[in-house]
Amino acid sequence: MPAPVVLITGALTGIGRATALAYARDGADVVVSGRHQDEGDALAEELRSNGGRSLFVMADVRHDAEVRHLVDRTVEHFGRLDVAFNNAGTEGRLTPVTEVTDEAYEGTFDTNVKGTLLSLKHEFRAMQAQDGGGSIINVSSIYGLMGYPDYALYVGSKHAVVGITKAAALEGAKHGIRVNAVAPGYTRTAMYERTTGSDAVRDAVNSVLPMGRPGAPEEIAAAVQYLGSGKAGYLTGQTLTLDGGLMSGWPLFPTS
Repeated sequence: MPAPVVLITGALTGIGRATALAYARDGADVVVSGRHQDEGDALAEELRSNGGRSLFVMADVRHDAEVRHLVDRTVEHFGRLDVAFNNAGTEGRLTPVTEVTDEAYEGTFDTNVKGTLLSLKHEFRAMQAQDGGGSIINVSSIYGLMGYPDYALYVGSKHAVVGITKAAALEGAKHGIRVNAVAPGYTRTAMYERTTGSDAVRDAVNSVLPMGRPGAPEEIAAAVQYLGSGKAGYLTGQTLTLDGGLMSGWPLFPTS
């Protein structure tokens, strides 16, 4: 059976990087994308050293022509597109609603929402033209399933990803294209370091996590691989939460 062709946006750090490495170790052909050429080329070389064929294509998901080129280059180089992980995202500027600006809105929604839509647009185009369809995984967040003060822009953008995932799944089903999302909770990434800010805050966060720790990027990557695989062949339109139990309600609603 030929190796799957996997495309990952926002692949240079964190969850995207961990997912690219996991797929490469399993022998997949991996196209990684981001906005920094030198880092991207270095990652592609690292992926090749881990056993898979790899290509870096620089692209900014906020721009239609760049996303089109990214998907077209993937198909030209590897012949098809089997799995896409739309991981590019930003926390944007975290402000109360009274301080929201046009610039802050665009900075968050252009990447998290428009970028997801443009990626789906061109991934659908490629997958509809090939036998077997494909699997697409979008990245949302636990904040796509609940609210949080001062995070209105980020929360709104990640709620949008959940809705877009459901709508796209309905469109893709007749073409054999499955569309799902992952909703990570606190995960050890650069974003986690930025938004928590200090060891004291991180200790406080860990104290309310049922498992007592943040997730590892590799744990999210494993879920992405499952959603992208034939083992999830009847799963579409769903958002898989990976939060160590936080959204289950504890300790906000203790049982004793």
